[in-house]
Amino acid sequence: MLNALGLLKQRRFLPLFTTQFLGAFNDNLFKTSMVLFATYAVFNDPQMEANFNALATGLGILPFFLLSALAGQLADSHDKAKIIRIVKTVEIGIMLLGATGLMVARFGHPSLGIGLMLGAVLCLGVHSTFFGPIKYAILPQHLAPCDVLGGTGLVEAGTYLAILLGTVTAGWIPIEGAAASVLVVAAIGWFAGREVPPAPREGPPLKLDYNPFTASWRLISATLHIPRLFLAIVAISFFWTIGAVLIIVFPPLVKNVLTADERVASFVIAVFSVGVAIGSVVINSMLRGRISAKFSPVSVIAMGGFVVLFSFLARNWTPAPAGQYYDWAGFIHQPGALPVLATLLAIAITGGMFVVPLYAFLTTTVEKDQTARTVAANNVVNSGAMTIGSILVIGITAMGVTPQDMLFLVAAMCLVSAWLAQKLHRACDDDAAGCLPTLRK
Repeated sequence: MLNALGLLKQRRFLPLFTTQFLGAFNDNLFKTSMVLFATYAVFNDPQMEANFNALATGLGILPFFLLSALAGQLADSHDKAKIIRIVKTVEIGIMLLGATGLMVARFGHPSLGIGLMLGAVLCLGVHSTFFGPIKYAILPQHLAPCDVLGGTGLVEAGTYLAILLGTVTAGWIPIEGAAASVLVVAAIGWFAGREVPPAPREGPPLKLDYNPFTASWRLISATLHIPRLFLAIVAISFFWTIGAVLIIVFPPLVKNVLTADERVASFVIAVFSVGVAIGSVVINSMLRGRISAKFSPVSVIAMGGFVVLFSFLARNWTPAPAGQYYDWAGFIHQPGALPVLATLLAIAITGGMFVVPLYAFLTTTVEKDQTARTVAANNVVNSGAMTIGSILVIGITAMGVTPQDMLFLVAAMCLVSAWLAQKLHRACDDDAAGCLPTLRK
């Protein structure tokens, strides 16, 4: 990764990195501001809070399920840099809608404001659906094969650093500041997107299929017959199902179990971003640029162990006095605060070590003119899995299961992910040449 940092000095990579960084920051600044406002200022019921978070998560991933196939076709048949410019222009309008929702809710119309904000979340899902395949598929066009893993790791690390900053910022600035900031950042991202070098179509022209269902089916069928891709996509999907459950559970858990305020909640969520970024760097150093699932099984098993540990730590937490929440100073002085934060960091580090190499499989197993569709196929499967995770949370919460107990489900899913990653590693052992990016022309 230290060698990969040199890519940040090159125009073939820096504008893309900056555009992705600003987009991830803005997305999380808005969504976290919305979730924290709804959790702490609108709702006062743990089940309602969890259901709202699940609804917001579901709306955000629905476009991935419906439009990823079309997004992948467009990215493989048009100049990817041109699509980036269009997407970043649309982002300004989306953030205007979201900022309006924040302000309307702030000034006494929460129902209308939440409706506008959820509309913006849906539109951001469409935005991310069309940008998602490009941020990975463009790398093999702009980078040498030996730099693809390093570039992927930088994109992942930068993304989670941006998530960290966006999440923390959302917890510390007022709603008015968040509404203004998302517009300013969207404008800066628009300028950065215009500097991405051209990335024209490399393969033959494609006949676009605009039917989301037939296009998705054909896309998945054309991708998942390759064993390595099938296993990588399914393993990534399990990871993001786990992520969906954690994203939904954590804000209510911080409020109602750790009894901490929204600033602590934003910090706790941000710890995940730090950990995944660290995990991205660590696994790249361990693999030394080689794309392999060698360390993925043990990484996700360790992640499951830390999730179980966190559940026990939450059960032994001393809550704040009735009707009060710990602020940052009060939270950090609790005896269990450092173990809680350290365990959350460990969950995220091991998660990053698990998933980053799997993403590299998506862009190095197929030819360059198919990479965007491969990433899009992954997005379709991921979104379906995350939707199932969101519905699962709603159903389990309705049955009275606590967030602490739900973490045991997450740990069990980690074991399934480890099994899939081990099968992927063995598949690469059986076909080692196909798993070496330096051999793909």
